[in-house]
Amino acid sequence: MAAVVLAAAAVLAGCHQSSGVAGAPGTSAAPGAGPGLDGTAPAATRTSSHRSYGAVFLGIDECSSFGTTSFTEVSCAGERAAARVVARHDGKVSEGPPCPATTDFVLHISESGSSYDEYDEDGDGRVVRGYACMRRLQPPHPGDPGAGGGPRTIPGDCVYGAGRGEVRETACDGGGRNAPEYKVTRAVTERARCPASTTLYVDLGGPEPVGCARPL
Repeated sequence: MAAVVLAAAAVLAGCHQSSGVAGAPGTSAAPGAGPGLDGTAPAATRTSSHRSYGAVFLGIDECSSFGTTSFTEVSCAGERAAARVVARHDGKVSEGPPCPATTDFVLHISESGSSYDEYDEDGDGRVVRGYACMRRLQPPHPGDPGAGGGPRTIPGDCVYGAGRGEVRETACDGGGRNAPEYKVTRAVTERARCPASTTLYVDLGGPEPVGCARPL
């Protein structure tokens, strides 16, 4: 995902292959396959016909299927289960808490066909309910450190310069589209706490917003 870089020798911003909000969950992807490495995914929309396996649609520890244009809640014991909810927050992604560090992708939860008189902010017939931070039930896990994906940049991840004061995440093993140039070694509260080997400061967001990165 994309983030701003607070650099010592360079001024760059940390991000994934498909930019989102720095230090926050990714954004909805275009219809196609399942979630991308950047932590994006189609929206999860609850309608009156959707079954929920708990008090909350896609609540913590509940599971979703993988879809091409949408996701549905399914039993975690069923063969369609593909990912588990590790955190769930109300409201907009840009205004809520960041997902856990190793989240693989983020689902944006909305509801259609509601009987309540609620504000549809973009006129698409859906009311935003919140977002779910998802972890795949089986590998690969793009949110793992160094894997090159997920909605957050975290210690252990690698980045490359994308221009315009930004960096983007890529796989540390060189298997991504772009070769890694820096590795984030630590997350700290201020630049002065970074190791002496640090040549790049990446804005990670969250309680420890400074990522200390060294060249590879």
